[in-house]
Amino acid sequence: MNTSSYATSADIPRQRWLRIIPPILIACIISYMDRVNIAFAMPGGMDKELGISATMAGLAGGIFFLGYLFLQVPGGKIAVHGSGKKFIGWSLVAWAVISVLTGIVTNQYQLLVLRFLLGVAEGGMLPVVLTMISNWFPDAERGRANAIVIMFVPIAGIITAPLSGWIITALDWRWLFIIEGLLSLVVLVLWALTVYDRPQEARWISEAEKKYLVETLVAEQRAIAGKTVVNASLGAVLSDRTMWQLIALNFFYQTGIYGYTLWLPTILKELTHTSMGQVGMLAILPYVGAIAGMFLFSSLSDRTGKRKMFVSLPLIGFATCMFLSVTLKESIWLSYAALVGCGFFLQSAAGVFWTIPARLFSAEMAGGARGVINALGNLGGFCGPYAVGVLITMYSKDAGVYCLAVSLAIAALMALLLPAKCDANSPSVGAPNTAKRAV
Repeated sequence: MNTSSYATSADIPRQRWLRIIPPILIACIISYMDRVNIAFAMPGGMDKELGISATMAGLAGGIFFLGYLFLQVPGGKIAVHGSGKKFIGWSLVAWAVISVLTGIVTNQYQLLVLRFLLGVAEGGMLPVVLTMISNWFPDAERGRANAIVIMFVPIAGIITAPLSGWIITALDWRWLFIIEGLLSLVVLVLWALTVYDRPQEARWISEAEKKYLVETLVAEQRAIAGKTVVNASLGAVLSDRTMWQLIALNFFYQTGIYGYTLWLPTILKELTHTSMGQVGMLAILPYVGAIAGMFLFSSLSDRTGKRKMFVSLPLIGFATCMFLSVTLKESIWLSYAALVGCGFFLQSAAGVFWTIPARLFSAEMAGGARGVINALGNLGGFCGPYAVGVLITMYSKDAGVYCLAVSLAIAALMALLLPAKCDANSPSVGAPNTAKRAV
């Protein structure tokens, strides 16, 4: 049976959705919990105990992303040529150790060092897991698969918000880091027992599903074989204009994402004047909205093949809600509703965005390309929290939030300026017939 008949058959098993997605999602959730628990620790007593100002709090939140640079490209290459499973396994060990050590810091400088090291330890995660997804899911499924995995952000938010509020209220901010660090070791066991890098390595997969995946993915690679970047060096890929558009877009997007995420508990506490336990409960709803937004926009994008549109629309919505959260602040509940709206659009563009590199680069180059886009783009994760901290110190919280809204508006504009070949239904991409039929 050929690849086309496989792609149109309803009989192909779909075990990959249950066997591959959940453990990857859980590992990503743990990484994000370790990354953002500082957002609850700061207003929960860490700032006062360690003498941390708003500017220093922004630096502690953002310095993570300087360390995040180091393993992006190596991580992507290891996932392509070696084992992403082993890479993430060792990363889980590192996350556990660093998080526990953060729970026993005695000054702000120790905190900065550990936050930087956590960034290094988590740096390769996203390019590795996105490469693993590309090994398991053809283009017609990749938008939804990416969106489910990137859903670790709202799911982690839903878990972290009440858990962090409860731990800080019942114990203190130090136990928050220790407990969540130990969870990484629990996840390590699950990861080691369940994940495989490629369909050819999995023992549980049926011959029908394996044949479908291998043949479809090979056909997709043949379809982009004529592109000039297919055998290019990383330096040549970096000279590509679209590559830099993707980097810049991701930079301004991540500025908004992490500026919002790392300051949300502080903003909620200042807006509502409630306890950390109540702040934790209020912080759940934006992340519930984020799940709905990711499902909606990724499904629409996969169904229509339009990638640019469904990256830009959520960014416009995110920027608008960010702006409204300040302009409506005289009404607590209207401002909170705008913050929930920010949550709805928070990650809606992400799953669609990460389908684009696989359409522009060969599998050989896509791992490294994802690493570069994520590494340089995530410098926005440093700039967002730090800029908000500086603007709070110099002016007000409102100025910090307006800065994030402007950043997101720029990202939306850059999405609209991406070339037409980024869309899945563009004939210039040369997408395989199987993908077109499945969409």
